[in-house]
Amino acid sequence: MVEIILLSLFIIIICIAGIKTSSLSYSGGAAAFVCGEIIAVAFGIRGLLLLGAFFLSSSLLSRYKASEKNQVEEITAKGSKRDWQQVAANGGPAAIFSMANVSDPHEIWLICFCACLAAANADTWASELGVLSRGKPYSIRSFRLVQKGTSGAVSLLGTLAALVGAAFIAVISLALFWGIGAFALIGITLSGFVGSVADTIFGAYLQVEYQCTECKLKTEKPVHCSRTTQKIKGWKFVNNETVNFVSPLLAGLLVLLIYFL
Repeated sequence: MVEIILLSLFIIIICIAGIKTSSLSYSGGAAAFVCGEIIAVAFGIRGLLLLGAFFLSSSLLSRYKASEKNQVEEITAKGSKRDWQQVAANGGPAAIFSMANVSDPHEIWLICFCACLAAANADTWASELGVLSRGKPYSIRSFRLVQKGTSGAVSLLGTLAALVGAAFIAVISLALFWGIGAFALIGITLSGFVGSVADTIFGAYLQVEYQCTECKLKTEKPVHCSRTTQKIKGWKFVNNETVNFVSPLLAGLLVLLIYFL
């Protein structure tokens, strides 16, 4: 009981720090607290440290060369300050597998938890570093060059960043949870990378995309230039948060599928 109280205080301090540094909105801080509490109950301080590694690295990368990413923010629906939807999308799948571990403790839920964070981290690193590529990325849907920040677009730098981002979480997972074994290092990295690839595919074919009727910019925003944009692709209910939730969840389910097979 005392350990949970101390961990709760630790989570509160981290959430307040995130709000003060503009990494989290107030709603994002509340969502981060809920996710953190669930993970703390399931995996203790080590689970929180792994979650912190994801959020800290993501926050730092979102600030890295931020001035060069201004144009990308015109395309994406939201900026670098995470609200509750973004936190739930990135941390929700990990929290789901954490609850599974609380209900039925087993090592497999830990590996699924790590895989979810690896996928979320891979996608974030790909997004934050891929836009810094010198050339424009290619759309996997049209195989044409598109604007940086376009959902479903890939670049060599972004793809390498995704692989390294997944491996980053895998290495920290192994360092924190020695019991999972070195083989899990490969499994977490690959499942995390596959989750990032799934994110790109969903972004290309299912995620909604609009076009501004004024400046003709293709964007994720339903309103641009103070005007309602026109939907040109995807399903309205499949936005960036939907894709960011489903992709890490698939990474965790992939680990679970391999385990049962």
